[in-house]
Amino acid sequence: MSLATASREALSEGGALARQLDAFTPRAAQLRLAEAIADAFQQRDVLLAEAGTGTGKTFAYLVPALLSGLKTIVSTGTRALQDQLYHRDLPRVRAALGVGHRSALLKGRANYLCRYRLDQARGEPRFASPEQAAQFQRIVAWAGRTKHGDVAELDGLADDSPLLPMVTSTVDNCLGSDCPFWGDCCVVQARQRAQEADLVVVNHHLLLADLALKQEGFGEILPGAQAFVIDEAHQLPELAANFFGEGFGMRPWQELARDCLAECRGVAGAQPALQQPVATLEMALRQLRAAMEQLPPRGTQWRALAVPDVAEGFDVLAAALAQLRDALAGVRETSPGLDACHARACEGVARLARWLGEDAPLPDFESDDASAAGDGNDVLWYELTPRGFRCQRTPLDVSGPLREHRQRSLAAWVFTSATLTVDGAFDHLAARLGLDDPDTLVQPSPFDWPVQALCYLPKQLPDPAARGFGAALIATLRPVLEASQGRAFLLFASHRALREAADALRGGPWPLFVQGEAPRASLLQRFRDSGNGVLLGSASFREGVDVAGDALSVVVIDKLPFAAPDDPVYEARLDAIRREGGNPFRDEQLPQAVIALKQGVGRLIRSETDRGVLVLCDPRLLSRGYGRVFLDSLPPFRRTRELADVQAFFARQWQPDADAPAVETAMPSSPDPDVTP
Repeated sequence: MSLATASREALSEGGALARQLDAFTPRAAQLRLAEAIADAFQQRDVLLAEAGTGTGKTFAYLVPALLSGLKTIVSTGTRALQDQLYHRDLPRVRAALGVGHRSALLKGRANYLCRYRLDQARGEPRFASPEQAAQFQRIVAWAGRTKHGDVAELDGLADDSPLLPMVTSTVDNCLGSDCPFWGDCCVVQARQRAQEADLVVVNHHLLLADLALKQEGFGEILPGAQAFVIDEAHQLPELAANFFGEGFGMRPWQELARDCLAECRGVAGAQPALQQPVATLEMALRQLRAAMEQLPPRGTQWRALAVPDVAEGFDVLAAALAQLRDALAGVRETSPGLDACHARACEGVARLARWLGEDAPLPDFESDDASAAGDGNDVLWYELTPRGFRCQRTPLDVSGPLREHRQRSLAAWVFTSATLTVDGAFDHLAARLGLDDPDTLVQPSPFDWPVQALCYLPKQLPDPAARGFGAALIATLRPVLEASQGRAFLLFASHRALREAADALRGGPWPLFVQGEAPRASLLQRFRDSGNGVLLGSASFREGVDVAGDALSVVVIDKLPFAAPDDPVYEARLDAIRREGGNPFRDEQLPQAVIALKQGVGRLIRSETDRGVLVLCDPRLLSRGYGRVFLDSLPPFRRTRELADVQAFFARQWQPDADAPAVETAMPSSPDPDVTP
C-alpha cells in the first residue's frame, strides 16, 4: 500500500482517526492535502500547499509523517504553536494510528535552564524589586525538580523577564564541554532526545539557526532528516533574512560586562584587571544610547553615522570593546568562563567593525553565501528600543542560501500555510523561498462562506491618509458594535491609530482589551471569557489570535496593511527591485500586503459553526485598481455596503433566512491599476 493510500485510509470515514478521536470529522480537503504530502515524502519532492483555515492541515501532515518511517522535522512559526503541536496534536494522532514512533521537542538554547548561569546568579544583588527576588527563588526551586529544563514550564514568568538571561545561556556565553555542569546540561539532553527521535518538532528560529550554521550546537541533528514540514511557511523569508545576516545590541554587551565581573569571583587578580574596562564599556553604551535619542526609531547605518554625536559614540564604543578584549586576554586562561568572555569580546569587536564598514573578515559560515557575504546585497540598519539599541546586517535576498540548503539535504520539503497565494498564484512566495518549480496545491477553507460570513465595506469613509479618518472610522464602527453586542477584534495599521481608537471607545458598553496593556495570552483569555469584549491590536496580532465561537463575531481592519515605507530593509528591497527593472509595487508591496490582509481576515471564521462580519474600512479597495487583487484573494464572502445588511445578519442570530433580502455583491468599477498605495 502506498503512503498516500495509507494516509487517506487513516483520515477517511471509518478510519483510524475517526474511530479513535472524539469529534473528528473527515474532510475532503484534508484528504487531498494528506495525499499530496505523502507523495512528496515518497518522491523526496518539494510541495507548496496553501490550506485554508479549517482544512485540518496539522493532521494532514502528521499522519503521513508518522506512517512514512522517515525521520521528519516539523517546524512551526512560534514556540506557542510548537508546544501546542507537540503536547496536544501529536500525541492524539500517534495514539490513533497506534504507532510507536519516538518524538522530541527541541527549542533554541535560550529556552532551557542553564545550571551554570543559575549558580553564578545565586547571591548576586541584581534584583530590581522584592518581587523579582521572590521570582528568582521560584526558579531555583523549579530547577531542582524539572525534568527537561524548559522555561515554558514556569507559569507566570513573562517572556521578557530580566531574570531569563540570568538563568539561560546564549551561543556567546555557553561554556560548552568546559562547563562544570556539562553532564547535566538541559540543552545537551534535549539535543540527544532529538537525535534519537523519529519526529522532531522545532520552530523556525531554531531551523534557520541551524541552516545558517550559527553554532547553536544542533548542526548534527537537522541534516539527518529525510523530510521537512514547514508550517506557517509565509513567515520564513523574513525570519531567514535575520538569520543569514548578523547583528549586535546593547543588552548582550551589558550582559557581557556583568558576566566578566561575575566570572572574577574566585580568580585572583581578575577583578582589578577587568573592573575599569567593564565600567568603561558600560559608560560607552549609555552615552551612545543617549546620543541615538535624536535618531528616528529605525534607520540605515549611514543615517545614524551622519549624526556627529552618534558617529563619535560608536568610535568610543569600539575603543571600549577593544580595551575589554585586551584586558580579558591577560586573564582568559584562568577560567573557562573568562575564556568565553574573551571570545565574546573578540566577536563583538569584529561585528562592530563590519557594521561600521571597517575591514573585518566575515565569519567562515557565510563565506560561500553571496547574498550574505557583503557583496552589496546587504542593508545595514539600526533599531532603538526603550532602553537600548540593536544594529543589524540583513541580506535582501535569501532565496539562494535557502535553495542551497534544501538541495543539499536530499530530503522532502513541504511548505504549508493558510496564506501563501496572491490572487491564486504562488509566484511571490516561491521566488522568495528559492523554489524554482515546486508542486503546488490550494485547498480553500471548507467553511460555507456565503452563509457563515459577510464582508462589509462601509460607504463615505475618507482616504486613510486624510485628516479625520480615525474619527470617521469610530463613528462607522459604533453601530456595527451595537449590532454585534461587542464581540469584536479591531486590527489597526499603527499603534497610534490603536491608541486613538481605544481612547474613543473607553467608557462604552463593551469591555476593552488593548494590546500592550496586559500580556498577550492574558489579554486573549480575558477577551474570550468576557463574552462581549472588544479586542484592539496592531500588526503583530494578525497571527495567533484563535478565538472560535461567539466571543469573536466581528473583525475590523482599518487600512490595507502595506508595509511602512521607512523600514530600512524594506526600502532597500524596493530599491533593489527597481534597479533590476522590476516594479516594486507590483512585485513586492502589493503581494506582501495581500498576504498580511489574508492573515488578519483569517481571525474571523475558525470553525464550521462560527458566524461573523468582516469590516474592511479602506476605501482604496474600491477606488484603486489594485483593490480587486485584494478582494479576489479573500474567501468568497457575500459583500455589502449597507449597514442594514450587517444589522440584519446579527438580528437573524446567525441563521440565514431563505427569504432575507439579497446582499449586494457587485462592486463599483475600478480605474486602471495604480503603482503606489
